[in-house]
Amino acid sequence: MSRSIVLSNGQLAVALDNRGAVRDIYFPHVGQEDHVRGHYVHRVGIWVDGRLSWLSDDPAWQITVGCEDEALQSAITAKHEQLGIELTFTDMVYSDRPVFIRRITVRNLGQKRAIKLYFAHQYEIYKSHGSDTAYFDPISHSIIHYKGRRVFLMNATLDDEPFQDFATGRMNFQGKEGSHKDAEDGQLSKNPIEHGPADSVLGVYGEYDSQQVRVAHYWIAAAQFIQEAQELNTYIIKKSAEYLVRNADDLWKEWLGTREFADLPDQHAALFKKSLMYMRAHVDQDGGIIASLDSDILQFALDTYSYIWPRDASMIAQVLIEAGDTVIAKRFLEFCRHTITKNGYFLHKYLPDMSLGSSWHPWWKDGEMQLPIQEDETALVVLTAAREFESAKDIEWLEMNYEPIVERAANFMLDYRDPATGLPQPSYDLWERKRGVLTFTCAATSAALSAAADLSAAVGKKENEKKYRTAASEIREAIIKNLWDEKNGYFVNMLENTKNGIVYDRTLDASSAYGIFAFGMLPVDDPRLERAWQTTVIRLSEGISAGGIARFEDDDYYRIPGPSQGNPWIVTTLWYAEYLIARAKKRSDLARVRETFDWVVRHAQPSGVLSEQQHPQTGEQVSVAPLAWSHAAYVNAVLLYLKKMKELPAL
Repeated sequence: MSRSIVLSNGQLAVALDNRGAVRDIYFPHVGQEDHVRGHYVHRVGIWVDGRLSWLSDDPAWQITVGCEDEALQSAITAKHEQLGIELTFTDMVYSDRPVFIRRITVRNLGQKRAIKLYFAHQYEIYKSHGSDTAYFDPISHSIIHYKGRRVFLMNATLDDEPFQDFATGRMNFQGKEGSHKDAEDGQLSKNPIEHGPADSVLGVYGEYDSQQVRVAHYWIAAAQFIQEAQELNTYIIKKSAEYLVRNADDLWKEWLGTREFADLPDQHAALFKKSLMYMRAHVDQDGGIIASLDSDILQFALDTYSYIWPRDASMIAQVLIEAGDTVIAKRFLEFCRHTITKNGYFLHKYLPDMSLGSSWHPWWKDGEMQLPIQEDETALVVLTAAREFESAKDIEWLEMNYEPIVERAANFMLDYRDPATGLPQPSYDLWERKRGVLTFTCAATSAALSAAADLSAAVGKKENEKKYRTAASEIREAIIKNLWDEKNGYFVNMLENTKNGIVYDRTLDASSAYGIFAFGMLPVDDPRLERAWQTTVIRLSEGISAGGIARFEDDDYYRIPGPSQGNPWIVTTLWYAEYLIARAKKRSDLARVRETFDWVVRHAQPSGVLSEQQHPQTGEQVSVAPLAWSHAAYVNAVLLYLKKMKELPAL
């Protein structure tokens, strides 16, 4: 079950599933230390007429999880015909404090009666089972869960009146399912404290006339000490939860600003804004940009996407610069200053606290040492620094970051080359599967060295400028000489320079055509580039009735059996849209681009969340959702479209 919405402020991130249940709580870093871990559930339930119904468990609830168009706040509706109850949720994480707030309106569709609203909590604090404590705190009139320096305080009101009932207990231990079972009779035990695999539930009770609507507010305050959590609770009560919800709405509208969308329909504009907010939600306070906050993949794989890949993060940071936010890029590049190796390259991926993430790239293979890197990641960080300077023109910032990022990375790329071909030496591809001399990586490296030359000129490093520019040109020429396949009409995926000569991997990969185009290795109207794209689109869209383009031939990652080469990806499909935009000579040439935007909107969740992949026949979302890179690809394509529309004549 993927995530239907993620809410975050850089410290606290909360992800909800398609039933509106809290499935992930990350604190104090976005993407690190998931204290719920997906397989535990923070339930919301209704007790009425002697019956208890949990929204996450009862299929009779008709639930839609949406997102506000101009604020990173949920717009959830839930209706139970038999119970005669209708709920609406507005959920958010406040901008400058680690606080998650849910505003729930409860409408009684039946006769006058008592309705009880329950909130149940199951934590796995520090991602470890047991040794937690849950207790009722009479000082703050709240439920507190804690372990070490991780504290979560829960509170709730109904029309500003505090909750009346509570219980603490144990879950998944000695046959005990959890304290939420205690609510089935409409009364809680008021057990004041429990430890071990502890859980809790609190109840908000009220009388409702027929058709009456009452408003409940529920919140979680996250902290490292109990006193801090209590102070956050006091802050919420003093300000009022309703004020914080409305204030957060205003802050998001201010961040988004105003923008004209030319001839794009409202649904395209709405997804653009939501994509910007979802990208922002994946940014940690220390500058890391997480790939995805969907922990559900952990149930089917060995790990999650809750890491900072310098490649994904660079692309997201660059798109945010284009959208007008340079602050995030600067924070990300500060993160890079701390994680780049002394030799000038980045390793596979990182955690938000700047420590090294898990990896499957070996340092030793076939009796020899090798660098376990994806060189395109190093190149893309340099390109991000260049884009940031181009946007902000902050020479002091550049001088401060030139040596630790630009010069160090450029010197590595300059030296890490095969003297026989002039191309970069082997590294892993952007899909993290193959190791060799890759077309995409070579193109990114050439572009990065050219950008490093420009930055060197800006700070007066003339010698560096000269050698970087020369190397960039040499790599560009070597790409055309060694990686273009004239017979088949596309750029090969990669080559390996073995003892027996050069061996080519001719697997058709969308990243090859995109790399040549996106990094400017050939002019956009070059016949070779046109042939490469035609071949790529025809072969990688074959057998995909739902539309879209696969990554490469015979892609087995989450592959749905059938006639296609693999599942279509949002990213690769939008790469082709970028190329079409660049080639457009008149506005009518952009019709297919708008069709692609339609396809993306059609395959988004009601909340606007985009996945990594789609089912090739049904179009259903596959793999993680949201994927921040998918949202960045959509925003980037829309920005390029809008820019092109201004350049082209109206007729």
